[in-house]
Amino acid sequence: MTKASLLVKPNPVYPGETVTLTCSVGSYIDWRYNWYKDSNDTVVSQSDRHTVTGDTLTISRAAESDQGLYWCQGERDSRPKSTSISQPVSITVNGELLLCVVLTCSVGSDSDWRYKWYKDSYDNVVSQSSQLSQTGLYRCEGMRTERPQRSQPSNDLSINQKDILTGDSVTLTCTVESSGWRFYWYRNRQDSEPVATTSGSSYTLSQDSVSDGGQYRCRAGRGDPVYYTQYSEPVHIQVTGRPAAVLTLQPNWTQIFMGESVTMICNIQEGDVTDWKYVWSKTNNNGYNDFYSMENEHQINATDLSVSGVYICQGRNRHNQHYSMWSNRVRLTVTASGESNTSSVSVRISPNRNQHFTSKSLSLICDLKGNSPGWRLMRYTETGVESGCSPNWGSITGSTCTITSTDTGDSGVYWCESGSGQYSNAVNITVSDGDVILESPTHLVTEGDSLTLLCKCRNQRCTNSKVDFYRDGVLIRQETTGEMTISAVMKSDEGFYKCKSDEIESPESWVTVRVLVGVVVRLVFAGVLLMIILVLLCRHKIRKGETFTIAIFMRQLFKTEMTCMLQFIQLNFVPL
Repeated sequence: MTKASLLVKPNPVYPGETVTLTCSVGSYIDWRYNWYKDSNDTVVSQSDRHTVTGDTLTISRAAESDQGLYWCQGERDSRPKSTSISQPVSITVNGELLLCVVLTCSVGSDSDWRYKWYKDSYDNVVSQSSQLSQTGLYRCEGMRTERPQRSQPSNDLSINQKDILTGDSVTLTCTVESSGWRFYWYRNRQDSEPVATTSGSSYTLSQDSVSDGGQYRCRAGRGDPVYYTQYSEPVHIQVTGRPAAVLTLQPNWTQIFMGESVTMICNIQEGDVTDWKYVWSKTNNNGYNDFYSMENEHQINATDLSVSGVYICQGRNRHNQHYSMWSNRVRLTVTASGESNTSSVSVRISPNRNQHFTSKSLSLICDLKGNSPGWRLMRYTETGVESGCSPNWGSITGSTCTITSTDTGDSGVYWCESGSGQYSNAVNITVSDGDVILESPTHLVTEGDSLTLLCKCRNQRCTNSKVDFYRDGVLIRQETTGEMTISAVMKSDEGFYKCKSDEIESPESWVTVRVLVGVVVRLVFAGVLLMIILVLLCRHKIRKGETFTIAIFMRQLFKTEMTCMLQFIQLNFVPL
């Protein structure tokens, strides 16, 4: 007997979709088809939702009542007059859609781990067939045959709530048992416009902000017109602000001499000190060098000038994968020696600025005072400490080292050493291959002095458009001249400065503001000494039996001298 076969598409079907059943007979023609549901003697009747066209039964706006077993059979007037009844096909009308959070267990070291999952307690082991979409607290641990044979258990994770920090990413997965779907993602209100539509079943929230938090749902749709599944159960995403890190110095010295030490302290503005391990970073010309510590204090010993640099810190939570924001930047400058050693040697730059373009000429001059033979220029760059201008990186004429064509590799700290073991001040040089640099003073700026910053383009001064000036990443002024002046700087003006012209930024340069406390030491000492002499003289005269008139005269003289001295100090107080 001729056989009939039944094909259903799609299957499973979701409420509201259209499903097509096709009955196929391999030979002969002129077939008519009968359709059966749930038993081979229950004929499917045509209706507004069930239509038969040729070999096809179409069910429109599928409902749960359409779910069940279906058969088909062919009939014709000529022999053979009928086919055998087809094999039954089950149609599932599925109204459920799952929104899943993917859990990943990771062990940071070794290999060949197997993983065990627990739900709510260590007595409840999650099997592979378990529904991970169930609400609860999940944890995992790793196991293997070699030592170490077990990892520490992970922290607990709530499956129906994902707690993340700003800047993190989280991936949501919408599960449907068949193909050909587009996925629609909703936040908070399922009757609102979707926040995203994807062709794949996953949606990733990247670089989350606090406003991304809320309840997320998904649904899928396919066909034309589009038939949608029901909405999934919600998953709650809670986004909290990433904790801040604050870096301080103890003592608060940003400039130290070789042989001195300071302690850097990294405070995370959340939790206890023991909740965190710490990342300490120091800049070099290629970026940051990182090192790790379990303590929030890091002592820096100034053994050489290469300790100079910009330091930042960050906290990594010991109990989960959360991390803090990077801290404020602290620049530490190491000077080769104290004033007694630096008086006879100093270093100057020409052109006199910290930032320079590539492929330009740069001169460094060692100014020698007195008899200081055998000087040499030193520098600390990305390759380490180097000595000897010629023939290593430049040419020497007298006490001047000239780099004829600068390169980014010339960025670093430069200083001079004399043959008698004296050191100069150190200067920080940045060579940029960009189109904009910032001209700033190479020396310390004293509080009350004026400070001028100039934004310089590679081939001209940046005056064609507005130039933005920034301190510590914050816009502080816009100028059309390409120049910014602070008429009387204060300690609060200290920081990292950069400029931006035509959306092109310069590198940053640190500006140090020195505060001097004016004390007229010799004048005060002389005044105190005068008072002591007058008082002793007065007492001596009285003991000698001089008349009371002399005592009154001396007291009056003492009073006059005191008034005069105080007036003199007030009129002649000059900052050093």
